[in-house]
Amino acid sequence: MEKLLKKIAEEIGIKLWQAEAAAELIDSGCTIPFIARYRKEATGAMDDEVLRSFDERLRYLRNLEDRKQTVLAAIDEQGKLTDELRAKIEAAETAAVLEDLYRPYKPKRKTRAGIAREKGMQGLADYLMSKDSSGDPVKEAEQYVSEEKEIPDAQTALKMAQDIIADDMSDDADIRAWIRQKTLDKGAISCSLGAEGKKLAESGERSVYENYYEYSEAVSKIPGHRVLAVNRGEKEKILSVSVEAPEEDIDRYLKRKMLRRVTEACRPFVEAAVEDGYKRLIAPSIETEIRGSLTEAAEEGAIKVFGSNLEQLLMQPPLKGKTVLGWDPAFRTGCKLAVCDPTGKIMKTAVIYPTAPQNRVAESVKVLEDLCDRYNIDVISVGNGTASRESEKIIADFIRDYEKKQRGRKLRYAIVNEAGASVYSASKLATEEHPDLNVGERSSASIARRLQDPLSELVKIDPKAIGVGQYQHDMNQKRLGEVLAAVVEKCVNMVGVDLNTASPSLLAYVSGISRQIAANIVAYRDEHGRFSERKELLKVPKLGPKAFEQCAGFLRITDGKEPLDATSVHPESYDAARAILKECGYGAEDIKAGRVKGLAARKDIADRLGIGKYTFADIAAELEKPGRDPREDVQAPVLRSDVLEMSDLKPGMELKGTVRNIVDFGAFVDIGVHQDGLVHISELADRYVKHPLDVVKVGDIVNVKVLSIDEKRGKIALSMRGR
Repeated sequence: MEKLLKKIAEEIGIKLWQAEAAAELIDSGCTIPFIARYRKEATGAMDDEVLRSFDERLRYLRNLEDRKQTVLAAIDEQGKLTDELRAKIEAAETAAVLEDLYRPYKPKRKTRAGIAREKGMQGLADYLMSKDSSGDPVKEAEQYVSEEKEIPDAQTALKMAQDIIADDMSDDADIRAWIRQKTLDKGAISCSLGAEGKKLAESGERSVYENYYEYSEAVSKIPGHRVLAVNRGEKEKILSVSVEAPEEDIDRYLKRKMLRRVTEACRPFVEAAVEDGYKRLIAPSIETEIRGSLTEAAEEGAIKVFGSNLEQLLMQPPLKGKTVLGWDPAFRTGCKLAVCDPTGKIMKTAVIYPTAPQNRVAESVKVLEDLCDRYNIDVISVGNGTASRESEKIIADFIRDYEKKQRGRKLRYAIVNEAGASVYSASKLATEEHPDLNVGERSSASIARRLQDPLSELVKIDPKAIGVGQYQHDMNQKRLGEVLAAVVEKCVNMVGVDLNTASPSLLAYVSGISRQIAANIVAYRDEHGRFSERKELLKVPKLGPKAFEQCAGFLRITDGKEPLDATSVHPESYDAARAILKECGYGAEDIKAGRVKGLAARKDIADRLGIGKYTFADIAAELEKPGRDPREDVQAPVLRSDVLEMSDLKPGMELKGTVRNIVDFGAFVDIGVHQDGLVHISELADRYVKHPLDVVKVGDIVNVKVLSIDEKRGKIALSMRGR
């Protein structure tokens, strides 16, 4: 175990004692958010990202160790485990190396080489490979001719012997490793037209894969987004994709490796076996491995970007104190509306038909005026789906006329990413939450709440359906789900949750709380009323001391019996918090009143009271700003009153926009027209940018310049250079 921890510590740049502490805490059932927030003294303040990397690597290496033991046992059972082989297996650092070593001993399906061995051809294969072979190989092969074994002539015997040589070469771990690395270093990914691609080309029809029709790029340099693009093109049979290996280099290596001790008489037969072994056995296998490793790396990169985008979206600041009208746009079925008060409570729903084919604009305007007057609506939140552009134009015209009638009354609108709203509105959860509403009404309410409190609303939706990724449907769904769930968990625990208002969906992401316990908390709250203090959680069925330890610090109770329950201070540190307050002349009542100041500078108190420096710093910061929402540091969403058309745009025009999505090759920015513009990675800054996430994040408000507009293709090129 120490060896594993030492290796991980070196890889991620932490001390061995930190790795040991983190492993012990994880093994004891502590969650990553809990360790990151409340066990800083033990780990040396390892943050959430480092802890997750540590946890993933620890699980990988433990699984690798388990696999090693399985492999060793399997080879030992065959009586073929040597000290040298054992040492190689124990030293293997990756699953690929381990499987290469195990390959010759792994039970195989029936192969040509296996059949040849069964028929006694191993001796002839050894003869061909021996440096001491003398005489004519054909005459030697004649000794193996057997009617009973269905070996009619010497040529058949030699072919079988060559199959054995090819198979042995294919199973050689060193040979496979060399060829794999050489192909990684000097090979290329090559694309040509697939069956469907040829049909498209013949018909003259355009395709998103046109850039890949005749395309080649070094394996070592191809970026992840292109790997995923060609994979998708291949899946759709538009592209045919292959790995072009450096065959001349490989051929020289194999001849040097396999023919150095072979006699001149046997050389032609062994050469043929080597060529066959590479083309038939090694090359396809290595190609599959390399395509797999490229895809895995590309998926990891895309998942990382997806996770980062999701985190930034979830951490968008809530629009506090605003009454919002959610607008779910549509054509034939009408636009669904839902008025939500500042707490998110649904006050009224309606359906209007201002868009084609009905075009009942005047009637719709009257409904909008009535809703705005009756409920004092501040903002209209519009989904960005079908009929969004048409709805936006209607809303902009309405706001202009409405503000003229209502002097001094300000009304604004915002475009909201509605991805996943339809999934949520038809879900069991939405039905339980709003049994009296139809699917459209639930969807419009969700669109309103996404503006009011993105985190609380978006946790109700499968993270994969939120739509801030790239090629998310083409990648490992289990891995994607794990990473995105971890992102949601991180955000929820970073912000904290109001115990008396949180939905089961939100509670289920709190450290230490399962979906069942979340349901039990809500059921207990419904039966007994508001929680008055955190320790009351211990009365909730299935929420024992361990779960309480993990979750308590992340759950807030406002206006409860204990003022510290409204902060992120953990109950285990209440005595320490009270001692700090007392030393500085404050009482618990001063927390709520916001009178606590200057604690962070009093580090002498920490030493005197025996409180760890990290714990003291966190308590001091929280007592000075109790219940502070980290989302307050993020720029608020852009609220608009008018709309732009693509035809209004001109090259050189400077605009303000909101970053909606980030991909490997750039960032998509909403500038107030129906189509988001692309800031290519080369236009993000006046310096070299390795990845867009180094410059921007989802939700950022940025200044951009229009470079070009392609109305026919619906594309807008933007630049942030010189901004």
